[in-house]
Amino acid sequence: MNVVRFLREVRQEVSKVTWPKRGEVLATTAMVFIMGTFFALLFFLADQLYFTLINLLLGR
Repeated sequence: MNVVRFLREVRQEVSKVTWPKRGEVLATTAMVFIMGTFFALLFFLADQLYFTLINLLLGR
């Protein structure tokens, strides 16, 4: 395969890509951090609750 032709086709395909705007990237990044923090806290609290209940049941 011709390298020049390949690179030309790659350039054409990349030009068809719809790239997100800066605001969209920042908004989705913020949502990932917020949801990650939320679920980390949720699982931490659930773990603490289960730990406490098991200790109460076992009499420790």
